[in-house]
Amino acid sequence: MNFDKVSNIAYLGPSASFSEMAKDLFCARYNIEAYPTPMQTIRQVIEYVEDNPDTLGVLPVENSIEGTVRETLDTLMHSKNQNIKILSQIIMPIRHCLLARTTEFYSITGGVISHPQALAQCQNFIHNELPRNINIIETTSTAEAARSLAGYNLTYAAIGSEKTAEVYNLNILKENINDDKSNKTRFILIGDFETEKTGRDRTSIAFATNNKPGALMGILNVFYQNNINLSYISSRPSKQEFGDYIFIVNFDGHIKSKRILDTLKKVKEKTTFMKFLGSYEKNVS
Repeated sequence: MNFDKVSNIAYLGPSASFSEMAKDLFCARYNIEAYPTPMQTIRQVIEYVEDNPDTLGVLPVENSIEGTVRETLDTLMHSKNQNIKILSQIIMPIRHCLLARTTEFYSITGGVISHPQALAQCQNFIHNELPRNINIIETTSTAEAARSLAGYNLTYAAIGSEKTAEVYNLNILKENINDDKSNKTRFILIGDFETEKTGRDRTSIAFATNNKPGALMGILNVFYQNNINLSYISSRPSKQEFGDYIFIVNFDGHIKSKRILDTLKKVKEKTTFMKFLGSYEKNVS
C-alpha cells in the first residue's frame, strides 16, 4: 500500500494511549509521515476518516481478555462512506507499568492513580506489592493519571504504559505489572485505500439474514462448499428489530481472489444486508 499522500492519521486518544502506540507501529511499518490527530471517541475517529480524504484511522477492535470492541465494529458496519475499510492489523501486548516522579519504588505509600480498567487489570500487583492502606484514585485515562501526578507528593504513582512514561517524563518503577501477562489487543488501520493480496490474508464481512430456520446455516454452507476457512464469527443486535442480528465473520483469503469474490456473490444472494469490512494481511504482530 502506498500512503505517500496521507496527511493525517487519527487515533483513539488521549496522547500516550495504547492506540497511539499502535499508530506509531503502523507508521513505522508503512513509512507513514502524517500529522497525528487524537480523538475522544471511536465514532469520531471513523467520522474523521470518512469526511477527510487521504486520512487514516487507528482503532482497537479486539482484546484477549475483554473480547470484541463493539463500538468499533458497530460504527464501521454502518459507516456512511462504504469505501472505508480495514487495511491492516497489529496485535500488540498490553503491558502496564508503575510510573512516578520518584525513582524509589518503596516510597510509593500514598496512592496509585489510573483508569478503572487499568487498576482492575493490576489488582494482584496492587494487593501484593503496595501497602494495604494505599489510596486508589480513578481517572478518565492513564494519560490523565500521569498528568495528575504533578498535583501529588512523591508518595503517589500512576499506572500507564511505556509511552505514558515517555510523554510525561516519568520514571518506570515496575514493568509489566498487569495480572494477565498474555493480555493483547488487536488494532486496525482503516481508510479509503485498496490492499493487495499477500497470500496470508483475512477478509472480514458483516451480514444479516432473514429470521427463519436454516438461514445462517445456508450461508455458512457456502463457505464450506468453497473450502474457505472461517476463523471467527459473532453476532451483534441489528438495532432495528428486537431479535434480529448482524453477523460478523472473518475468513481466510482476499477479496481480489476469484474464489473469494465468487463466494461472496453467492453469500450476498442469501442475505438481507452485507457489508465488506476489508481484506488485509493476518497474523501480523
